[in-house]
Amino acid sequence: MTLVWVAIGGALGAVSRYLLSNLVFQWINKPFPYGTLSVNLIGSFAIGVVYVWLIENSWSGNQGRLLLMVGFLGAFTTFSTFSLESLTLLQQSRLAEFFTYMALSVGGCLLATAAGMWLTKQLV
Repeated sequence: MTLVWVAIGGALGAVSRYLLSNLVFQWINKPFPYGTLSVNLIGSFAIGVVYVWLIENSWSGNQGRLLLMVGFLGAFTTFSTFSLESLTLLQQSRLAEFFTYMALSVGGCLLATAAGMWLTKQLV
């Protein structure tokens, strides 16, 4: 049953990542990976919320963690795509964009996770 929860969450997360990333890309339409950045920031915030909601408050059994954290958010966030896009910017000698993307992705995702945890603790 464990794999079923992960698979359901993973399928939903992957489809959500694809739709949101493409929507952001079409909306902004600039040669910068805004779609991946958006997905990773939202996913980082969400994992902070879900962690406090499910784990710290024991509001769900292991199924909730498997479905939401491992499955959905594991498939929703895109570290492998982030790595490829970062290296592509570097290989194209787009150094300012490379460093901006690195700082926004790593720093932003850490801050988004902390914000999600803090906000959920305030509301719970």
